[in-house]
Amino acid sequence: MMTTGSNRKPEPSRLPTWGGALKSRAWQPRRPNHFLGLVPAAARVPDPVSRIMWYVSTRGMAPRVDFEGALLSGYAPDGGLYMPEELPLLGRETLHKWSTLSYPGLVKELCALFIGPELIARDDLHDLIDRAFSRFRHQEVVHLSRLRNGLNVLELWHGATYAFKDLSLCCTAQFLQYFLEKRERHVTVVVGTSGDTGSAAIESVQGAKNVDIIVLLPKGHCSKIQELQMTTVLKENVHVFGVEGNSDELDEPIKAVFADVDFVKEHCLMSLNSINWSRVLVQMAHHFFAYFRCAPSMDVDPLPPVEVVVPTGAAGNLAAGCIAQKMGLPIRLVATVNHNDIIHRTVQQGDFSLSQAVKPTLASAMDIQVPYNMERIFWLLSSSDSQVTRALMEQFERTQTLRLPRELHGKLSGAMMSESVSDEAITQAMARCWEENQYLLCPHSAVAVSYHYQQMDRQQSSNTPRCCLAPASAAKFPEAVLAARLTPEAPAEILALEYKETRCAPMQRGDDWTLMLRGTIEDLSRQWRGRARNASE
Repeated sequence: MMTTGSNRKPEPSRLPTWGGALKSRAWQPRRPNHFLGLVPAAARVPDPVSRIMWYVSTRGMAPRVDFEGALLSGYAPDGGLYMPEELPLLGRETLHKWSTLSYPGLVKELCALFIGPELIARDDLHDLIDRAFSRFRHQEVVHLSRLRNGLNVLELWHGATYAFKDLSLCCTAQFLQYFLEKRERHVTVVVGTSGDTGSAAIESVQGAKNVDIIVLLPKGHCSKIQELQMTTVLKENVHVFGVEGNSDELDEPIKAVFADVDFVKEHCLMSLNSINWSRVLVQMAHHFFAYFRCAPSMDVDPLPPVEVVVPTGAAGNLAAGCIAQKMGLPIRLVATVNHNDIIHRTVQQGDFSLSQAVKPTLASAMDIQVPYNMERIFWLLSSSDSQVTRALMEQFERTQTLRLPRELHGKLSGAMMSESVSDEAITQAMARCWEENQYLLCPHSAVAVSYHYQQMDRQQSSNTPRCCLAPASAAKFPEAVLAARLTPEAPAEILALEYKETRCAPMQRGDDWTLMLRGTIEDLSRQWRGRARNASE
């Protein structure tokens, strides 16, 4: 029987509103014989062909929504994040079948499960995903480099902006355009970035006729190339602000705007940060692809484990890995962070509390103190208990300190290991990887690879294969490459950024950032309504 995290059962909604949290359970297949290894559902379910996947808020205070509703939302208005009401439990035969798929093939299977043919027909879905990946530089889209001493590096950075965000955002943008054109709607996307999200989000929607995008970047806190990838895009629908603050500080006005439910509805606001479920959905494919490429055999029972090392800031990739685990993928997660170690402290000690300040590091995109996707992980590991999740997150938001309950901390530390990596260890890993393999790592990838080298040097490596996720190309971080006493390599399109015109509006300390953001949104809405009126006359 389904149980709820609150005492009331929310009503369904197809609008971008919020959901109440319901407990996950095994899910029946949509198509006969497609998921032969599924564990039967605990309760009778409707005809799988007509079944809709619903999404609920981790805080459980409002109606559930379908995928379109979750896509077209940022934070849920109760402050929560959207999660699937039910999780498919994949059997061994399904995993065996999926093991031969390409990365785009895995994305198609996962999206078919979590979107459903009622919203996007399967053929249309495949076309959207093929279109999303059509501009990737590598024919595999995602490529596994097998290096010396058991080092496997999964390159997630072959998209237009040389970062893993391209993978999820190019798909999300295709889904967004599909629904907007179908509904004849316009949205304003608001994005806060620590480096890579902004450029990938801009790339995914620049020039779109029914989307405006506003990006807040932390001036001086991301690499020069990351900043230029955002400020050199001069399309009319792209609006970039340089904020005199770090990535956590610039999130505050964004969250304040999304907390005004009437304002969000009036101006059709949404977010493409990893608070958006669609991004987490696509990122689940990283873990499946890593597993299938690194597992020694798919012909044994039980299937062998694979360790996936996840360099993380806001914990989107980590949340995706936890969901994949819950679905039956036999991976062991390792969360690796830089000096900004709130995730590491949470895993090791149950201490989800802010430090005094964000410390700038070579892995700048991970210089984050508030990893908002940890809320999804807390909800998942607390058996989808929205009351517990809401109480925990409200305490954290009120006091900026939180000690996890013993049971939840035990589940978290059982679901993953963690490590914090210094700048010195980052440059050492970059130098060692080059020396041993002539392979250049970005500083974020080096955070994961540093863990691999630590395990080797401590002679703690087991027979379990290990895969390190590489979120960005070293070409984006020449400063870090030089710090490792290596020679930067940059493709022509990145070198050309230096000579392009830039456009970036300042948000200075002392300004009311929330008021500035609201004013920009209101101006864009007026312009869109004016264009719509002119088009209809």
